[in-house]
Amino acid sequence: MKNNIHDLEEKFQARIDAGEKIEPKDWMPEKYRKTHIRQISQHAHSEIVGMLPEGNWITRAPSLRRKLGLLAKVQDEAGHGLYLYSAAETLGISRDQMFDQLHTGKAKYSSIFNYPTLSWADIGAIGWLVDGAAIINQVMLTRTSFGPYARAMVRICKEESFHQRQGYEIMLGLCRGTEEQKEMAQDALNRFWWPSLMMFGPKDEDSPNTEQSVKWKIKRKTNDELRQEFIDITVPQADFLGLKMPDPDLKWNEERGHYDFGEIDWDEFWQVVKGNGPCNKERLKARTDAWDEGAWVRDAANAYAEKQSLKKQSENNKKIAS
Repeated sequence: MKNNIHDLEEKFQARIDAGEKIEPKDWMPEKYRKTHIRQISQHAHSEIVGMLPEGNWITRAPSLRRKLGLLAKVQDEAGHGLYLYSAAETLGISRDQMFDQLHTGKAKYSSIFNYPTLSWADIGAIGWLVDGAAIINQVMLTRTSFGPYARAMVRICKEESFHQRQGYEIMLGLCRGTEEQKEMAQDALNRFWWPSLMMFGPKDEDSPNTEQSVKWKIKRKTNDELRQEFIDITVPQADFLGLKMPDPDLKWNEERGHYDFGEIDWDEFWQVVKGNGPCNKERLKARTDAWDEGAWVRDAANAYAEKQSLKKQSENNKKIAS
């Protein structure tokens, strides 16, 4: 039996190395399946929870155009969650199971969404920095080895690119406005810069899953490589805005061809991951309340589906009888 499993694992890795896509009904190691369930469901949860810090600014956006743009973005994020939950379901886990894992705290979501949005500039910072970081990570996922996940990411990345441009436009407008507006943009950057860097996960040496994920081409680059790429792209954008990065150690390293940057507060990162961030309890309560308050909608949908099924069955019986 062990030899059979070993042979299957070798053939599986050969397919990965050849760049083939793994589909739901293909044989796969159990760890591969579980890793994808964890990663895809965590990604889906992040999209759904990520609607919360932005949703409360829809009615407070400074113009009708901004309201419509933010409303469209939040709607996109709901769609992203749907694509991703659907992709995860192909691996044998139900949506109810995934929701239960989120609501009980067993499943995680991106730590960035446990920070509050205190001003309109925060919505710009989220679009520019948070969605910018997401794009760096997610473009790589369009080439991930699991077919349903890779295909879902193609559309998601196109929409995330729009979100990032929308956020940068908000920041640009503020930076070209009054001194007070530029200070608001600077304050948002100060608060969201470091949490954005934490989005890529722990340092490679502290990430137990990175090595295997790269081998299986679940990820094409490590956490640290992605983080460095994000910094190299984002710093010139901040320079164009006329904003100062909140990192006194940030400087261009000619020899490396990259920016050097200061030490991330990993204690803060792990505190947020463990549920002790500024908004962890608030975000989880909002999701569980929505689930409980929406029970009647799910019950009604199930009742309607059952009624339609019985109606169709009755019609089929009549056809057979005639």
